[in-house]
Amino acid sequence: MDGTNPSTTTDLAAKARAAGAPSAEPDSRVGAGRGYAWLLVIAGAIALGAAIQLTLDKIKILENPNYVPSCNINPVISCGSVMHSWQASAFGFPNPLIGLAAFAVVVTVGVITLTGARLPRWFWLGLNTGTLFGVGMISWLIDQTLYRIGAVCPWCMVVWATTILLFWYTTVHNLRTRAIPLPEHARDRLEAVAGWYWLVPFACYLTIALLVLNRFWYYWSTLL
Repeated sequence: MDGTNPSTTTDLAAKARAAGAPSAEPDSRVGAGRGYAWLLVIAGAIALGAAIQLTLDKIKILENPNYVPSCNINPVISCGSVMHSWQASAFGFPNPLIGLAAFAVVVTVGVITLTGARLPRWFWLGLNTGTLFGVGMISWLIDQTLYRIGAVCPWCMVVWATTILLFWYTTVHNLRTRAIPLPEHARDRLEAVAGWYWLVPFACYLTIALLVLNRFWYYWSTLL
């Protein structure tokens, strides 16, 4: 026996915690930089606006099948052709309804993190999973739009662009904050290329643009 009183040890530990001494348990809550938080707000708001416009146009089409959306510009850029397809209601209801809910959450998260709030690790992983689902969904829609429907919708393309951006920077955020485990040497390399993160979404946008250009070249070439 070393003569230490257990109750005294407990009291000292309690006082240390009260004094703000660091805990041995890691903090499971993760904050966000202001740049990323603003990205959530701005990109989420833009995508939400596109989803609202798509929903309004869909309602008008349901009311009047002959309604022509304002984004029907030519045979290729035609929202109406996309909205009349079964792919526009892949889950049995209009796809924009998913966007209304999802992007409203994204904007809310951005506003909350701008206040300095720290959210649980599982929440960030959930946001990453949601944006990953979004990327999978738009990848399928890009294929269907180009090679099955044969027309593109400008509002849909806005959603494509913002979803890619949100997924990529949410993944980067989770890697940098250790929400997603990563070896230290890999994290060091990630930090070393911090100024070049934009290359990934840029490459995605360039690929989509080239696919659209190639798919509808028969039409674009008539405009030259």
